Amino acid sequence: MDMTREVTHEERGPAILDESDTGDDGKIYVCQCGLSDSKPLCDGSHNATADEADGVVYKYANDDADGERREVGKVEDDDQ
Repeated sequence: MDMTREVTHEERGPAILDESDTGDDGKIYVCQCGLSDSKPLCDGSHNATADEADGVVYKYANDDADGERREVGKVEDDDQ
């Protein structure tokens, strides 16, 4: 099961990426956890989620990896 978190998105348009967004390895890393301070790019904030439990929904204060994390719900398993 995947870990889940509630993230507030405020942008109303797309991010445009170019060659300046590539890392030293020539790749572009896109944030999927929702906690990066440099969205849509990954800044490593996902490391704060390493100990999240499966099936639990978390909310980080101000969508910040350093913010207080609290449990806000459970994910229902549709297979049961």
